[in-house]
Amino acid sequence: MEAGENPELLTVLGEERRLRKELGFWSLTAIGFSNILGSGWLFAAMFAAQTAGPAALLSWVGAGVLCALVALVMVELGATRPEGGGTVRWPLYASGRLVGTVVGWSVLLSVGGTAAEISAIMQYAAHYLPGLYDHGRLTGSGLAVATGLSVLLTALNWFAVRAFARLNNLVSLFKVLIPVLTMVALFLSGTHSGRLTDHGGFAPYGYAACLTALAGGGIVYSVNGFQAPLDFSGEARNARRTVPLAVLTGIGLAVLVYLGLQLAFLFTVPDSLLGNGWHGVNFESPFGQLALVLNLHWLATLLYADAVVSPGGSAYVGVAIDARHTYALAKNGLLPRFFMRIDPRSGTARRALLLNLLVIIVFMLPFGGWQDIVSVMGDMYLIVYAASAVAAAAFRAHDRDRGLPPADGQVPGVRWIAPVSFVVAGEFVFWSGWHHLRLALPLVLAGVPLFLMLRRDAEGRSTRLELRHGAWLVFYLAALTLLSWLGTFGGSGRLPAPYDSLVVAVLALGVFGWAVRSGAAHLGTAPVTSLPTD
Repeated sequence: MEAGENPELLTVLGEERRLRKELGFWSLTAIGFSNILGSGWLFAAMFAAQTAGPAALLSWVGAGVLCALVALVMVELGATRPEGGGTVRWPLYASGRLVGTVVGWSVLLSVGGTAAEISAIMQYAAHYLPGLYDHGRLTGSGLAVATGLSVLLTALNWFAVRAFARLNNLVSLFKVLIPVLTMVALFLSGTHSGRLTDHGGFAPYGYAACLTALAGGGIVYSVNGFQAPLDFSGEARNARRTVPLAVLTGIGLAVLVYLGLQLAFLFTVPDSLLGNGWHGVNFESPFGQLALVLNLHWLATLLYADAVVSPGGSAYVGVAIDARHTYALAKNGLLPRFFMRIDPRSGTARRALLLNLLVIIVFMLPFGGWQDIVSVMGDMYLIVYAASAVAAAAFRAHDRDRGLPPADGQVPGVRWIAPVSFVVAGEFVFWSGWHHLRLALPLVLAGVPLFLMLRRDAEGRSTRLELRHGAWLVFYLAALTLLSWLGTFGGSGRLPAPYDSLVVAVLALGVFGWAVRSGAAHLGTAPVTSLPTD
């Protein structure tokens, strides 16, 4: 059906054209880097060391390589189909309403990631204002301050995209200077020789602990965020060239910073704190308290100040990204069209910003603690990545079936990168552990009854056909939940290691093939292309 014959599509196109294409390479890179380098650098080095010891260095390298694979898939989607909130739209295009609704529901839940950044600010601020945070939770006064901060971040995103990009560039510059200064200052304060081999050796808890550290140490959450430039692809100049470079540059810079911070932490923790090994190292505010132990009071003061700027910068970008996701969810029909409205003067989705403000506040109520929130949010992000891998492969398969030439902007190697990234995302979900998955995956599966409710009075293709084309995702999430309970990552251990991870890999490959075939069938019966970008 042509756009002129479809009033709904005309409405979507009209709102999409109001987005301002004002973001270049450096603005996009700053958005991605700022989104990655948030509260993770303040906490993850300690949690990763607690989990895996010095072998946590391998976890950072592995997370960077594997996230780059996932990013390449999403880069192709962003380059070939640039659109505001694309990470929400692509699964809908490729796999139909069921997958689009479940993924959209996951994205809506992942707004809680911004709540984690705000919670991190409160935890460090409690050094000066103890009444904000108590026993891993926000107090009443802490929740009030966090709510005020959420309102401020929303207000800062209320204005034009260009103002957002300029302010984010300044915040990103400050955010990279403080971690680098921290590394240099800690190393100059004196290091302990043999630190990578003492206290139990390089891998005191076994190399399997490197896998646990990916989620339990906060590494996946810390490296996550690389997709941010993709969500701004609808507002980028020359998106096919600038978006891929910005995504990969952001990942590379962030991993280098995280590796440096991990080394600084490993080499400067005093021996007196390692009597019980790396498990025994425990700080409320890791780098701030470590600086005080080393008598670097000036650094500690700077770090406690940056503990507001770094998570605040990521929360600032997160609020902007969440608004674009909510805008895309309204385009998908998961939310009322009311939230799709783009303000004509500023080019921002102001109604979506207000909805997300409410969701952020709600998420801070039951969780409150940084680690509690990020343990669930990481799984939400990974499910979106898995669905994106399927979308990239399904679009390619559909084009091949129709005899079409490769689309401009395709990334070499995605034919094999897509299934690998799908398997990687599944393994990351599995390694996060039963303790986290028993909450996260049922929450995601709640998107299925939401789909049925939304389809009750909908027109178009039959609900039975949509269920058939999207059944792979429901099966996959249910199977991962069962395997997590059976496996050794916090589960019952009935399926021993490493066979549990191997079974997950085989399951993921099989489901990926099923998903791509279903996607191609869906596109063959109702092909949808991305929105025009000129």
